[in-house]
Amino acid sequence: MLSEKSRPIIEATLPLVGSRLGAITPNFYGRMFAAHPELLDGLFSRANQNNGEQQKALAGSIAGFASALVANPDLIPETMLSRIAHKHTALGITEDQYDIVYKYLFEAIAEELADVITAEIAEAWTEVYWLMANALIKIEKGLYAAQANDKMWMPWTVVAKTPAGTDSMTFVLAPADDTPVTAARPGQFVSVKIALPDGLLQVRQYSLSADVESTTRRVFTTKRDDGGEVSPVLHNNVKVGDVVELSNPYGDVTLDGEGPVVFATAGIGCTPSASALRSLANAGGDREVLVLHAEKNLEAWALREQMTTDVDAIDGATLQLWLEEPTEGFHKGFMSLEGLDLPADASMYVCGPLPFMKAIRSQAIDAGIPSTKIHYEVFGPDVWLTGAAN
Repeated sequence: MLSEKSRPIIEATLPLVGSRLGAITPNFYGRMFAAHPELLDGLFSRANQNNGEQQKALAGSIAGFASALVANPDLIPETMLSRIAHKHTALGITEDQYDIVYKYLFEAIAEELADVITAEIAEAWTEVYWLMANALIKIEKGLYAAQANDKMWMPWTVVAKTPAGTDSMTFVLAPADDTPVTAARPGQFVSVKIALPDGLLQVRQYSLSADVESTTRRVFTTKRDDGGEVSPVLHNNVKVGDVVELSNPYGDVTLDGEGPVVFATAGIGCTPSASALRSLANAGGDREVLVLHAEKNLEAWALREQMTTDVDAIDGATLQLWLEEPTEGFHKGFMSLEGLDLPADASMYVCGPLPFMKAIRSQAIDAGIPSTKIHYEVFGPDVWLTGAAN
């Protein structure tokens, strides 16, 4: 709950702070990594630091949280915090690290806002930070406690590595020790920690693409060139028989239990939908399912065989496909919801590049699907936190 003392200060300074976040966040990360270089080894993504995506994510989350508190000072934006908490727990973020972030973030704020900051402004923004941090800490403790074990990283053996489409690979892994395994839910992801050629440990999150309920195997599908440093190493260096480290499964965008469902995906974004389809096919029943997918061409579709097989196995399922390179029998070009007969009261799950998700979400709302029933998943830093609701 934002105090009455701080609310008018945050409301008045939010535009200014928001306009300066582009300078504050690089300053903050520079300070923090200079003091704690170990945080880049197995926690923060070097690729996302280099391309600026992590800075955008931090700026977006702070601005989004502060805006939500100003609009509803008695409410905590649970949806936004849940998504962040699942990302944090998949990386092993700990309570003490919030103190580290606070120290260097507010040093950066003091420097970048030196011309305007007062003790009252600093106090108000400190309140916002700790409201957000303490809410996240509480959620994250619950997520950690819900796992079948109390470990962050567990060894898993690669037992199969199969090409998927023209530029992707499906990995199947089995537990390498007797650590209890948490069964996942359709749509969840795991983090994979890999040593890069220069020795730096880096982490990437991948949706489980099949057999999510299994406690004896993990299956995920990766695109070789996804803008990060982990996927190329998985494709090029990791071999069958190698042992890699996986996190427990996390992710709050999971398949609900009833009613019509629409999956709208593009490219490798089909992976969480593929796991949901597999679960629906295994469970049987006649739930109404509409699968919408977009690809460059048929050959590029990483999970084509799995998804088409599962659609055929579900009595109430249909598939529509958009291809940039035209093929007879399929839609040409980019996905559009215009003219589609979307199921009434459908829950919609969207995954793909950010521009795709924004466009499809907007079209879905125009088509009458409530924003509260449109769910999305973002991998890498979530720079869309202020632009959509889960």
